[in-house]
Amino acid sequence: MALSTDDVKKLALLARLDISDLPVDHLAGQLESILDFVHQLSELDTEDVEPMTTALDVDNRWRRDEVLPSLDRQDVLANAPAADDECFRVPPVLG
Repeated sequence: MALSTDDVKKLALLARLDISDLPVDHLAGQLESILDFVHQLSELDTEDVEPMTTALDVDNRWRRDEVLPSLDRQDVLANAPAADDECFRVPPVLG
């Protein structure tokens, strides 16, 4: 699969990568190798393979949910750069 310069720039934009014009040809070759490998993987017969969340055969280990002693709220808030009586204060992040 041949990727054009525009394809590489569009992929970089979608991935939020800032790339200069110089390595675009080099990146195109690397991306083509990755896509060729993904194509090889898609040709594998996975009909009898059960879905799994990990490659390791492990059981999930849950700890008991117990209330334990913690730091005093005022001691924790004393270390904060900005706080009110109950909470950390942070700048808004959603405009």
